[in-house]
Formats: sequence, structure tokens, C-alpha cells
Amino acid sequence: MALSEHGTAPLSGGTRGRRGNARHSPGGPPGVPPHGGGLHPGSGGSLDEITSGTVWRLRSRACWQEAAELLQPAAEHDPRAALCRAELLIEQCLFTADHWDTAEAALRLAEAGVTSTEQRAAASCARGFLAYLASVLGPRDRLDEAQAALGRTSALLAPDAPGRPLLDFRRGLVAENLLRDQTAAWIAYRRAHDAALARGDTLLASSTWRHLAALALAGGDRGRAREGFAASLRLREELGFMVGVAPALAALAEVAEPAEADRLRAEAARLVQSLGGVPVWLVGRLETGEAPTGPPGAPRGAPPGARPGVAGARTNGTPGGRLRTPPDGRTGGDSRGTIR
Repeated sequence: MALSEHGTAPLSGGTRGRRGNARHSPGGPPGVPPHGGGLHPGSGGSLDEITSGTVWRLRSRACWQEAAELLQPAAEHDPRAALCRAELLIEQCLFTADHWDTAEAALRLAEAGVTSTEQRAAASCARGFLAYLASVLGPRDRLDEAQAALGRTSALLAPDAPGRPLLDFRRGLVAENLLRDQTAAWIAYRRAHDAALARGDTLLASSTWRHLAALALAGGDRGRAREGFAASLRLREELGFMVGVAPALAALAEVAEPAEADRLRAEAARLVQSLGGVPVWLVGRLETGEAPTGPPGAPRGAPPGARPGVAGARTNGTPGGRLRTPPDGRTGGDSRGTIR
């Protein structure tokens, strides 16, 4: 197999460049099953209720509060359930740029109940991700907290621990979107990507495909970018992760021909509307045809705005002007250093 310019196997997994059939086929990315496979972030083990069944269906349709309520009774005495509930509510922050206090309370409950090193690492990883999102979408800069928490997670995890791929992905997010270090981001994403494929963690793989594709696009490789965006979209459709499909459609539209791009954005806009206006960072931009921006996270990372207190912060027309949509190094000018 030919190696990429970075000395690793290329992104190519034989994915189709068109969406005509969203079902799994032998041409899909190697090691990614069609059924969803991987563990939910922060679970520290297989917890079927979070990756299938009622909780998953609610989560995938942007009903995080309802899903969290179902986990509440177990979360009072089961550390794994508490960690899963916290991750659900942190994901809600990612897509809504709101509900910070609810996520913080859930995470504190999870942190108080951990009983093992693995659970302590999972809680620390969740803490780093929440601090990262708050720095990008929230009211204040928490970069130092994000880096400290993710560093603590790394110290707690063995090199081959199940939680390390998610940690690598989140460190890539910090590197790309806060530190603006695309080289460090690529290394972290690639490590997370390879591990996600090897472990069959389909949801994480759908994110690593998109972030690697975005870096390829930033480097001028539209073919590889289209390949990665298409793979990400197909995996999210196969999973039924509906709240993550609209960002994937918008990302693929960036590298599509004009007519196809219009169709993809229109489809994404209909889906956003059907889910009650989430992800909030896609609302409005799809109608204008602007390159999609939004919070960096499970979907393709959104261009973070300038950190609070740094010149260049701006709003994107959301109520009260709270949600910033700062440049991410791919779709606009930059107002701060290099890093997610």
C-alpha cells in the first residue's frame, strides 16, 4: 500500500464520492462495521443503553435532556451511567452552544462517583472536552483547563487503553482550533482514526474521517477531502446519528460541484429544521451558501471564534449574539494562535 506524505497509509478506504446508496458496502473504510460498534465516550466499557435502544434514539435526534433523564436513576449509583449521562449533556452543549450549567452539574456528579483509574480518566477526558467547547462556544476562555485535563487523562491511560482514541481526537481538536497547530492536529487525528478503525468505533471514525478531510482540504487536496467527507457522511447515516448528518452534508457540499452542493445544503437545512434548529452553528449559513462553520466536535469541527477578550470575536446572528463563529484556518481569517 502506498504511503501518504506523512508516512502512513492514505485516507482512502475505497469510499464512494457520491451518496446514492448509504448502506455499507465492501468499498467502505476498512474495519468499520455498519452497526455502530464503538463505545460511547466516557463509558469506560460497553454500555448497550447508550449506543442502542431508547437512549441512543433520543440522543441521535437531539433529545439529550430526555435521554439524560432516562439515565438519571442509574447515574446516582453507577459511575459508568453517570459518565455517559455527563457526555450526553456535554454533547448537547456542542450542538446548542447552551446548557453549560446542566453539563457541569452532570460532570461533577460523575467525577464524584468514579471508582477506578479508567473511570477517573474518562471523567478527566470529559472535563477537558467541556472546557474546550466552552472556550470555543461558551462565555469564557478555558484553554488551560482543557489542556490540563486532557494531559491528566493521558497520564492515567495505558498506551492501548480503550479511552485513548477519544483522547487523541480531543487533543487534535484543541491543537487545531485553539492552538492553530495543524501538524499536531493531524498527528492526533490520524492516531485516533487508525485506532477507531481497528476497534470498530464507528461514531468516532465518522468524526476522524471528517477532520482529516478538512485538513486535506486546507492543504489543497480536494479529492482526498471529498473522500473523507463522503465516508463520514455515510457512517453517520448508517448509524442513524441524525443530529450529526446535517454537518456532514454541509461539509461534503464544500467540495461538491455547484449543483450538487446546493442540493446537499438544502437537504442539510431541511434536517436542521426538522430537529428544531440544531446544530445552531449551521442555522442561516446553509441558506446563504457560506462554508459551514460551527463548533469543533463530533461533527466536523467548527471554526472557533476569537477567544473571549481577544480582538476579533464576532457573532453569527444568533439570539443575543452569543454564539461566535471564529475562523478555523479553513474558511476565514484567524485571530489567534494555533490548535482541538
